[in-house]
Amino acid sequence: MTVSALLDAAMELFAERGYGATSIPEICARAGLTKGAFYSNFADKDALFLTLLDRSWQRRAEWLGRVMPTSGALALALENREALPGLATDREWTLVSTEFSLRAIRQPSVAALLVEHERRVRSELAVLVAAAMQRAGRLPTVPVAVIARMIVAVTEGSDIQALTDNAAGAPVQADLGQQAIVALLRSLSRPAEPTAAPGQRGRL
Repeated sequence: MTVSALLDAAMELFAERGYGATSIPEICARAGLTKGAFYSNFADKDALFLTLLDRSWQRRAEWLGRVMPTSGALALALENREALPGLATDREWTLVSTEFSLRAIRQPSVAALLVEHERRVRSELAVLVAAAMQRAGRLPTVPVAVIARMIVAVTEGSDIQALTDNAAGAPVQADLGQQAIVALLRSLSRPAEPTAAPGQRGRL
């Protein structure tokens, strides 16, 4: 409960004011908790952010696991060029994660923390993608780890575009990220060879 309250408060403040402009005492005040409660759960603000990263990934992983491996949605999408069921763009998370990424670019020590977390996230995503492609009867033509990295890149980029268009009052293409995933999986995979019957193996 304490951790959730701190995470929720931090997310709100990071989105409202920015990561750099938000202090730990402000997070504690928003959560209605003491600094002692904060430091009993997180070493610093960066550690709290990385926990937010994990929480965001879990939500996306649940969506991927629900949509891709357990249904025919991916096979249908690849065959008929349809988009996958959508995942709503998270404005708060996009604002916070983009700012933190910029901070990581400027500070190598922060970058090292972020890269380590993202490496694990992409590994978990690669497992989901491999399972999804297997169920859809597809074989990857490049390493699945590469596909996972591309999926992260295009979905994050599409979220930024959608939010920017929305802020400008321009038309928003909400399913751009899902269409990009389908396009990537289609172009970087091929249909699996049908398994030969026992008596047919070795025949041309």
